[in-house]
Amino acid sequence: MAAAEVVDTQLMLGVGLIEKDTNGEVLWVWCYPSTTATLRNLLLRKCCLTDENKLLHPFVFGQYRRTWFYITTIEVPESSILKKVTHFSIVLTTKDFNPEKYAAFTRILCSLSEKFFSPCELVCEFLGLNLFYVCESSPHSLFFTFFPSSLTLQFLFLEDIVSQFGMETVILHTALMLKKRIVVYHPKIEAVQEFTRTLPALVWHRQDWTILHSYVHLNADELEALQMCTGYIAGFVDLEVSNRPDLYDVFVNLAESEITIAPLAKAEAMAMGKLHKEMGQLIVQSAEDPEKSDSQVIQDIALKTREIFTNLAPFSEVSADGEKRVLNLEALKQKRFPPATENFLYHLAAAEQMLKI
Repeated sequence: MAAAEVVDTQLMLGVGLIEKDTNGEVLWVWCYPSTTATLRNLLLRKCCLTDENKLLHPFVFGQYRRTWFYITTIEVPESSILKKVTHFSIVLTTKDFNPEKYAAFTRILCSLSEKFFSPCELVCEFLGLNLFYVCESSPHSLFFTFFPSSLTLQFLFLEDIVSQFGMETVILHTALMLKKRIVVYHPKIEAVQEFTRTLPALVWHRQDWTILHSYVHLNADELEALQMCTGYIAGFVDLEVSNRPDLYDVFVNLAESEITIAPLAKAEAMAMGKLHKEMGQLIVQSAEDPEKSDSQVIQDIALKTREIFTNLAPFSEVSADGEKRVLNLEALKQKRFPPATENFLYHLAAAEQMLKI
């Protein structure tokens, strides 16, 4: 096996099991290797078995302090050997974003749990996929080849977003370009995750999934971790987040199809002008083209985004230390762009760390 593949298989950090018994108690049963109390409590919170509304969410994922978590939950059939367990969840923590890969792996572990209910079996499977790729004929050796990171492109729903929000989609693009804070609300976690995981594609030139926090609770520790990020996309299922303007520059009420720009963000950096209108029209026209797939729409937006950076280039110069290019603010002002365009280009330079210190 190639070295790159070995590195890929070592992206998994840990595996754990959560059970709900016939008395309604939810317990963290075991994990491998050990984990912190903080992370354990967070994963219990993310697990749908602790929800009071008792809705079963087969698969959820998210990020906490640069650790990704993936949780698959199943109901135990009456025929199972697990007589005192009604539901259980398999939890994976990893270094990378790849929901499809880890959904498949957690389903494998769930099947093993139903059949053997043996922690040893699960740990062996985890280690087999994470460490021991020494035999090309091993049934594990092909597993990760079916789930390359590029697969995430096939599970984006950009055309659906544009269909729902039309020209307002450019607000999301602008916020992402400027590395602003986007909060998304919907009462259904599946809707939140489908929507939020697509948004990074609007700034495909960065290919940065670290900004995605697709499942956040209004918990002090989670919010503290979130607010340490420069910019982010954060998904919530609690409408109370709408009363927390300290958490967002742009608020998306997905259930009501509403996008709101916070007053301060609008005054400072998010005023819309001709440049934004052109980008919005490009996004809508591309997404409405029946001949184009989501990936082609993403390419169109990336090409238009590259034009914006091309427009910014003439107003940059090599920094004094010669290490990077920085914005020449006087040159930008002399161009006499419309105020909204000039303001956007200035804040874009700031987001790209092109301002002189």
